[in-house]
Amino acid sequence: MSSEEETSQNSSSSTPPPYSSSSSSSLPPPASHFIGKKEDIVKAGRVTKMVNGCRDILVLHHQGQLHAMDTRCYHSGGALQYGDIELHSLISLITFMLCQHQEFNGRLCIVCPWHKYKITLAEGEGLYQAVDDPTAKPLRTHWRSKGVKQRIHKLTEVNGNVYATLNDSSEAIESDVYQTERYRTDLLKTQPKPMAKK
Repeated sequence: MSSEEETSQNSSSSTPPPYSSSSSSSLPPPASHFIGKKEDIVKAGRVTKMVNGCRDILVLHHQGQLHAMDTRCYHSGGALQYGDIELHSLISLITFMLCQHQEFNGRLCIVCPWHKYKITLAEGEGLYQAVDDPTAKPLRTHWRSKGVKQRIHKLTEVNGNVYATLNDSSEAIESDVYQTERYRTDLLKTQPKPMAKK
């Protein structure tokens, strides 16, 4: 099985579409929550918001698209609002180290600033580089999916306003662990500050 097939098989079919624009309707979707004006989100690039008093989400604008996901990385709770955006492809680890942007079936990933975990923006899949034969020279790696690890939320634009509809799937997703008051308080105290860019 190719890694493309493996990735598509591991994608959750219940993942909500990430973004839709509805300028013809003057009402937001039922059970949605106001995030802000689209122009303000585009200008800021990234916005974090507590939704419904219980869910911290990150809304980001990249290459003309809006995306929403749980704010903290599924692995250790790293603050994804400080993560870089990359594209990933089936390439070698050496090439990955030399290049800034790659392609992974055309899917964008956010990279957690704490441990460099890669998460697809549209599906919330965790990606990793796999080695089929560790004795082969040169070492050949390829991208594989760990499955959906980060909860993705649906965004809708209505008359220039952006609304989030929380993904309320009953299936547990690893990023759910960091959606408690305990982690909100503890992570704020221990979270490393982002380094100033020169």
